[in-house]
Amino acid sequence: MPEKKIRVLVAKPGLDGHDRGAKVVARALRDAGMEVIYTGLRQTPEMIASAALQEDVDAVGLSILSGAHMTLVPRVIKLLKEQGLEHVAVFLGGIVPDEDAPALRALGVKAIYGPGTTLDEIVRGVREGVAAGE
Repeated sequence: MPEKKIRVLVAKPGLDGHDRGAKVVARALRDAGMEVIYTGLRQTPEMIASAALQEDVDAVGLSILSGAHMTLVPRVIKLLKEQGLEHVAVFLGGIVPDEDAPALRALGVKAIYGPGTTLDEIVRGVREGVAAGE
């Protein structure tokens, strides 16, 4: 029986209009054999959580460059939990100050990927994060 493919939702929450990095990561995950759903720009936390439920994903990757990560990420995680998606691994990419990382990890963010992170690191991290939650 073939191994189940990891399903990843890649989302750009908030008003941030820069999605090149999210698209590059989505393509790398796809090229690594994962099924990737990209939601596009300017998604609300509610839209992201709803898409995660509808698409039956194993992971959600959030890309935030706007500085709104301390507002948007907790809301997405809360909504995922409310929908019974506690098992979904949440990853964050973008610009996140070092002092915010511990609070985000305490909320359940599996990994935070900033500028300079290699695509191989992200692929490996998603695989490990999903495997840890199974």
